[in-house]
Amino acid sequence: MLGMTLFFLHFLIIEPVVAQQKRARDLGIAIGVLPPGPLNAITDVEGVLVGHETLIEGDSIRTGVTAILPHGGNLFQEKVPAAAFVGNGFGKLAGSTQVMELGNIETPIVLTNTLNVAEGIAGVVEYTLSQKGNENVQSVNAVVGETNDGYLNDIRGRHITKKHVMAAISQAVRGLPEEGAVGAGTGTVCFGFKGGIGTASRKLPESLGAYTVGVLVQSNFGGVLQIAGAPIGKDLGKFAFSDQLQNNGDGSCILVVATDAPLDSRNLSRLAKRAFMGLAKTGGIASNGSGDYVLAFSTAQALRVPYSAERPTQSAAYLNNDATSPLFMAAIEAAEEAIINSLLMAKTTVGKDGRKVSALPMEQVLPLLRRYSVLPKENKPH
Repeated sequence: MLGMTLFFLHFLIIEPVVAQQKRARDLGIAIGVLPPGPLNAITDVEGVLVGHETLIEGDSIRTGVTAILPHGGNLFQEKVPAAAFVGNGFGKLAGSTQVMELGNIETPIVLTNTLNVAEGIAGVVEYTLSQKGNENVQSVNAVVGETNDGYLNDIRGRHITKKHVMAAISQAVRGLPEEGAVGAGTGTVCFGFKGGIGTASRKLPESLGAYTVGVLVQSNFGGVLQIAGAPIGKDLGKFAFSDQLQNNGDGSCILVVATDAPLDSRNLSRLAKRAFMGLAKTGGIASNGSGDYVLAFSTAQALRVPYSAERPTQSAAYLNNDATSPLFMAAIEAAEEAIINSLLMAKTTVGKDGRKVSALPMEQVLPLLRRYSVLPKENKPH
């Protein structure tokens, strides 16, 4: 009898039955027509690194930091061409005016919560000043974005420190980034469900340049959720203003777009605008209280901007305007899928004041996706 009891205890402890989150493509949801990169992530773009620092403490701290590095070298000494686009400006994107003015990024891109942007800046500045070769640097344009995680997180406690920011940067690696309720997405809410970090990519065929476009999102916004065109939010009865006291569509979304295509800041700005169209395809409405921003950069080696230029001019080959349309399409598709992945990979979270935000109810969502032919209908025996 004791042996049988131990067997069952072993089964319960070692082999629990756990519902596993799956990305869109793992469920058979194919968004768009272009193929993804090998990882279907922003890190499919050569050189891009992503790191997270997640804070889950007690019953009220649900926040974190996510860092995106365009390359693993000294970004201040080798800046990358970049652009920023504002979908709705109710937010804080530190460093964006210099990005738009000079057309480049010189630091890691850090995402966190609304009241910890200052700590984000402090961490990025300290990281940059500490790098070899930057001993005489006296001005750093730290790029820090945010969304407000105050529904689940004790945001007024301002629990992020510059050490957390530097930890996220130092942990940035290649490979598939963790998604869902992690890093800057730990406490976010999207379409009334648990949001978070999501990523996706698209790889153009050789005939269109073989370029890669990758997107990473911090989803924390509202609207009427659609998955590959299926009106999921409407059918679930959970959408902006369906409950005017709790779900008014406000929030924010930060989208970071990377590509290896040789785009200057002007065409990167155009690319960023298309990524915002991907947010619209998920049902986002860019409400009055939403801070919706897109940062786009190119990792093309020939386009890097040296801090100390040897010559007053720089020559490089840029992609013609006529060749940008496939990249625009890739950015739209990758942004849409990244947002959906942020939802699919997020887990139900309980936070401040006992508030609970549930993950997408897949037992309801999957039948709806079959009804709308997003997924094939189940073959049931006669």
